[in-house]
Amino acid sequence: MLYVFLFIVGIVAIGLYVTVILRFVPGAAEERLGVLEDLPADIGIWKVDESSPSAMAARTEGLIRQVRVWHEPARGLFGNECLIRQARYRNASTHEIVRVERDEKFVRKRVRG
Repeated sequence: MLYVFLFIVGIVAIGLYVTVILRFVPGAAEERLGVLEDLPADIGIWKVDESSPSAMAARTEGLIRQVRVWHEPARGLFGNECLIRQARYRNASTHEIVRVERDEKFVRKRVRG
């Protein structure tokens, strides 16, 4: 029973060590896991969506669908940065915002070079 306990403690210690090394040593994560893909060039800019099924449905209601990708920086000690896809609907004649969709979070992928 003592050996099982020591084995579990050792595995937890190795896991914490690897997590801390990958998080706080500059270049360690990029060297072992790959670099993050580039941010989109049009980040934070609202664009009119004309091709998605949601945009076509909004057009029948007299609305314009706009989308953008927003960069959310890492927060806290072990927080990860993420990208957020946002969508809003505007009235085609008055251009006032009618409704917004729920934010969709996604993580940048790592690319091995």
